[in-house]
Order: sequence, then C-alpha cells, then structure tokens
Amino acid sequence: MVLHIVRRQAGTLVAFLRSEAAGGLFLIAASIAALIWSNSAAAPAYTRLLNTFIGARGIGLPVHSLVNDGLMSLFFLLAALEIRREVTRGRLASARSIAAPGIAALGGMVVPALIYLAITHTDPHAMRGWAVPVATDIAFSLAVLRLLGRHAGLSLRVFLTALAILDDLGAIAVIAVFYGRGLHGAVLAAAAALWLALLGLRAAGVNALWPYLVAGAALWLLVFNSGIHATLAGVALALVVPRHAADRLEHALSPLVAYVILPVFGLANAGLDLHAMHPSSLLGPAPLGVLLGLCVGKQAGVFGATMLGRQLGVLRLPAGMTVPQLYGASLLCGIGFTMSLFIGDLAFRDGELQESVKLAVFGGSIISAVLGVCVLAWVSRKQA
Repeated sequence: MVLHIVRRQAGTLVAFLRSEAAGGLFLIAASIAALIWSNSAAAPAYTRLLNTFIGARGIGLPVHSLVNDGLMSLFFLLAALEIRREVTRGRLASARSIAAPGIAALGGMVVPALIYLAITHTDPHAMRGWAVPVATDIAFSLAVLRLLGRHAGLSLRVFLTALAILDDLGAIAVIAVFYGRGLHGAVLAAAAALWLALLGLRAAGVNALWPYLVAGAALWLLVFNSGIHATLAGVALALVVPRHAADRLEHALSPLVAYVILPVFGLANAGLDLHAMHPSSLLGPAPLGVLLGLCVGKQAGVFGATMLGRQLGVLRLPAGMTVPQLYGASLLCGIGFTMSLFIGDLAFRDGELQESVKLAVFGGSIISAVLGVCVLAWVSRKQA
C-alpha cells in the first residue's frame, strides 16, 4: 500500500516536472533568489559574477552577455521549433484554430505599444522601450494558470498557450527588426549563405542532426558579429532542421531550457537593488509606460481585439471557453517577465533607467498575475 502511494506520488511529480508550468515555477524561484541576493550583504559578489569574463581575450564574453546572447539563443531555438510544430501540424495548423489567439495576440501587442508611446512621446530615449510591454511570458503565465488546477479548463489552457506562442513569434520579429546594433553587410551575407547551405542540406535529404548543430554554432558566431541580435540564429536554425531531427532536438532542449536556461536567465537578470530604488522611480515615462502597458494595455488589447473579432464574425471562442474566462486570460497576458526583461536589456543600456524599467516589469507582471488568478477563481466559483 505504501509503495503504491509512493509510486503514485512519484508519477505525479514526474508529470509536473515535464509540464511547461514547472519551468515557470523554476524561473520564478530563480528570480526571487536573484532579488534576495542582489539586496543582501553578498550583493557585490552578485555584480562581480555577472561581470566575470569567460573565454580568451577577444573571443570571450561577460557572464551576463553569455547568458543573454548565448544561452538564450537555445531558448529562441526551442521557441521557434515549438512555433513551427504548432503551425504545421499542431494547434495552429488551420485558419479556424489560429483566428482567435492570432487576433488576440495582435491586439495584445499593439495596444500596450500605443499606450507606452503615448506616455513617452516627449522623450526620444524612453521611446526605445516601446516593445518592452508587448510580450507575454509563456512559462510564467502557464505556471500561474497551473496554480488554478481544475479551475482552468482545457480550452482556456489551449487558448492561452496558442496566444503566447504567437506573441513569442511577434516578439522575435520585433527584436530582429528594431533592436539590431548596426548591420555589418559582409558578415550578414556570410550568415545568409551558411543558412542557405543548410537549407540545401535539408533539400538533399540529410536528416542527421549533428551537421545542423555544428553549422548552427558557426551561424551563431556570424549572427553575433553581424549586428542582428545573436539569439535570432536559433530562430534561423529552427527553420531548416528536418522535421524528425527537429522533433528530437525539441525533446532534448525542453528540459534544458525549463530547468537550466530560464532559471539562469532569471538569476542573471532579475537582480535589482531595491535599496537604491524609490516608488517614485515608477513615475518616469519609460517605467510608467511599461507598467500601464502590461497591466492595462495587455488586457485591453487581448480582450478588446477578441471581442471585436467575435462581434464582426471573424472568429469564435474555443468550445467551452466563456467571455469571463477570456477576460481572466487577458489579465494573465500582462505577465511579460522573461521577454520583457530581455527586450528592456536591449533597449536601455544605462543602469538607472534599466533598473526602473525592470522594476516596472516586475510590478506589472505581479499585478497581472494576481488579478488574473482572482478573476479566474471567481469565475470558476460562479460556474460551479
């Protein structure tokens, strides 16, 4: 009897660890650890660690850059593989299935950006961060949804997952177009030639994974030096890996990203010296634009665009999903976190503004999570 209970509990734990929600909880735990560390007596050690140079002179990177430019390339590779699978043979494979989350994702990107630009339009430097509040953190939002257990129906989970995937695709496009560092034509041409060679390799029927991984490392080096953000090398690689090899690669990367890369990213980017911050710092144009973009813009964009599309007859809510549940999901979309922190790091290099924007991302994400959980729990009780 005892052995049976232990096996059942172990099976439940394994199933949870395989879920995307578990990765979100690991990310949250690592981010809390970063906040504690950066506000403790050991804070100087935290700063030294992030600035520690790894590699030989001329070809190495500080730890912070190694995480954001290197490890996050694997995150983007996995995200692109998931998007490719869902679009070709998954939940987004038909026009009907993509309509509702697609329109919701578009509204959830446009409205926060407009709110941010309306607040920062008098400050050209602050305007660079317009994309910070447009992204939804898929791991964090699904982790929060997981906390609701049976109160979150299958249709709601599928809708939010599809929306977050499409939102990731939009964020990738934004990074590629707006957050480069000045293009180097010859290097970019070499990267494009290597990518075309990989495309030819797939067309020739080469299905082994290792040639693509070896060439992918070279592609990353070229993209890193081309002026386009290095993480986009992962996206480019995901587009050319053969289907069966892509499935194996996705399966291998999922636990690595969930339990190593995202927590390390949280640890490296969530550190914030709260002693040096004041609540008034959130009233600056950039942090206020981020806070309102996440808390107000996301819910208004996702809910408003979906209801408008429904009214015009261009989409239908997934079977079993109600309008109040849609509003609760819209609130959860204000959890920006990983991608918002990432874009904030690209947009602002000066420490004080970067820190205040980071605080706004934390605040907006937490408020959105709490409100979303409260609304969905209330809806569940009303429907019971």
